Amino acid sequence: MQQQLLSLSKKLLVAACCVTLVFSCKKDKLTADNNGSNGGSTSGGTTALSNEDSLKYLMYNIMQVSYADGGRTPSKGLPTYYWYNSVPTINPLDSKYGSADILLNTMAAYAINPTTQKPYDHYSFLDRTGVLTNKLMNGVAATLNVMATTGDIGMEYAPVWDATNKRVRFFVLYADKNSPAGQKGVTRGWEIVSFNGITKFDTTYTFLSSAANAILKSSSVQLGFIRNDGSSYNTTLTAASYNVNPVAFDTVLTMNNQPVGYFVMYTYSSVVNSSGQDTYTKTAIDASFNKFKTAGIKNLIVDLRYNGGGAVSTAEYLDNLIAPASAAGKVMYYYTYNDKLQAVAASIGLESQVNYGTSTGSLSLTNVFFITSRNTASASELTLNNLRPYFTNGVHLVGDTTYGKPVGFIDFNISMFDSTHTQKYLADLYAINFATTNANHSGGYFTGIAPDPGANAADRVNVPWGNTTYDDNLIMINNYLNGKGYSLARVESLSNNFFTPIKGNTLHTAFNGMVDYRLSRKIQAGLK
Repeated sequence: MQQQLLSLSKKLLVAACCVTLVFSCKKDKLTADNNGSNGGSTSGGTTALSNEDSLKYLMYNIMQVSYADGGRTPSKGLPTYYWYNSVPTINPLDSKYGSADILLNTMAAYAINPTTQKPYDHYSFLDRTGVLTNKLMNGVAATLNVMATTGDIGMEYAPVWDATNKRVRFFVLYADKNSPAGQKGVTRGWEIVSFNGITKFDTTYTFLSSAANAILKSSSVQLGFIRNDGSSYNTTLTAASYNVNPVAFDTVLTMNNQPVGYFVMYTYSSVVNSSGQDTYTKTAIDASFNKFKTAGIKNLIVDLRYNGGGAVSTAEYLDNLIAPASAAGKVMYYYTYNDKLQAVAASIGLESQVNYGTSTGSLSLTNVFFITSRNTASASELTLNNLRPYFTNGVHLVGDTTYGKPVGFIDFNISMFDSTHTQKYLADLYAINFATTNANHSGGYFTGIAPDPGANAADRVNVPWGNTTYDDNLIMINNYLNGKGYSLARVESLSNNFFTPIKGNTLHTAFNGMVDYRLSRKIQAGLK
């Protein structure tokens, strides 16, 4: 079959194609192979592939054959997919794969986790707009092509069930302070009471989906809110581009009569953009840690309950800021690739490990607490796992078990040239390329990382950030620092209801994963 694919690659008309971050395909003419079931002519004549077939062909070859030239030289034998050896040789142009997404999902279903009896890979996907890539790699919410709305409104919400009043209610989980929502003061705990004039909410999938599309994916939406103080506020939010500020909230709390740093990060946009310049993400993180250093904190709370991850460079940056002095210069984490890439990793510029910098320990922390949930994924899991070998008192987890994603992506930007020799963007491929373990070689947490014993805490989505009276997570941490263990003694009030999201409804619709954008550039350099 591999020879058939090689023959096919010489015959199929892809006018020309390129994967811009890794390689450029030669402009060789390709025609339909008589054995290739591609839904088009099989007469042996020249048949132009659709953009979708081009994407399927390129995606399959990058993952399963050789990243170096789109599979045109199979003898190179450098597939990029972490579980490539579980996937049988298939024809990516077979008509049963109606789209590249179907093909990708098919490939992802082959490697089975013996613990869960389910596929390891429920992570790989295609970004067809480039918006996610720009947001994570460059720290900018903006549109790269006409397929998407310009930017976004910059917030997330969750539907909850109000059992007392027997109705669905929507509460804001967080808002980016630089976004259209954040610029109008929208923040955690605000209730959405109307959108585009609709005030009656229900729990059907149809309604919840249409509401999410109207609120989060439209170019403009009219929203009615009730603020945390009970006042009403009506506004129109229009999607726009902005510099991502991943720090949704930060403050210095007082616990056990001592200052405690507390900050919330909702994403890991990169601290350095594709041009090597510092992003607003780095500026925001630095501002928080300077505040903590000035306050003289010895205990730190990192709230990652909605953080689906992002750039590994940000995880590394945070670890260097948080780690004790004893970690300086030592291993932060290890990479593992598939066997073929692992064998040539050094020669093509793939790192086998990442070390801490030489100046860790500036905060001299005694304890570091992470607030986690089922939405805490990948790069945010990497952050806390990397720190575990170096804290004497341990790295504490409070909240819920994390998502479970100890594997990550190298971004492959796939493009082609059309018949007019114009380059056309097809998609960014995010398929699993590596796994990570910490300095103790601990990893493999595909079912998530559990909280400390007794530290399971509910997420009360209508409680504002930093509230030590009603936020179960902060109550537990406060009691722990006061020598009471992870006890929960919330002050209840007849006038105060606490809401958690409807079971089975996602809290987080954004990206889950970790991406090393540096590795694709290193691979490219290694090929020259």
